[in-house]
Amino acid sequence: MRQLNLPVFDIKIREEGGKPYVFDVLRQKFVAITPEEWVRQHFVHFLTGSLSYPAGLMANEVELQAGDKRMRCDTVVYGRDMRPLMIIEYKKPDIPITERVFRQVMTYNWLLKVKYLVVSNGMTHVCCKIDYEAQKYEFLQKIPEFSQLTIDN
Repeated sequence: MRQLNLPVFDIKIREEGGKPYVFDVLRQKFVAITPEEWVRQHFVHFLTGSLSYPAGLMANEVELQAGDKRMRCDTVVYGRDMRPLMIIEYKKPDIPITERVFRQVMTYNWLLKVKYLVVSNGMTHVCCKIDYEAQKYEFLQKIPEFSQLTIDN
C-alpha cells in the first residue's frame, strides 16, 4: 500500500483466503484492506495517537437513514455527552478532494448536524468548522485536537 501523509503506526495485518486484512481498532475486528480503508486506519490512528481523540468516542461505518435512503458515514467522532461532533469521509489517495467530494459529507450532516466536517484522501486533509448561529463555515488550517472540539459544546 501507498505511503500516506499521516504518521506510521503499528499496523496489524493478516491474510485470509489470499486477501489482506487490517485490524480496525474501532470495530475491533479485521477488515479487508482497500485503498480507502488504508486511509481510514491511518487517519484513526493519527486522531487517537497524535490529537488525543478517545477511541471509545469514535465509530466507523455509522449508518444513517433519511426516509428510505441509507447512507454510511466513514467515521463519526462523538463528544463525551455522546452527541456527534465530527463526520470524517475518506477517499482513495488518488481521488482529489474537490467540492463535489466535500458535498458528500455535507449531505450526511443534514441528519447529524455536527460542528466539524473532515475529508481526507491520506495525502490531503480538509477540515471545516460550522457555525450554525451565524450560518457560516470556516476551513481550518489543521485538524483540531479533541479538547478543542469540546471547548464550545
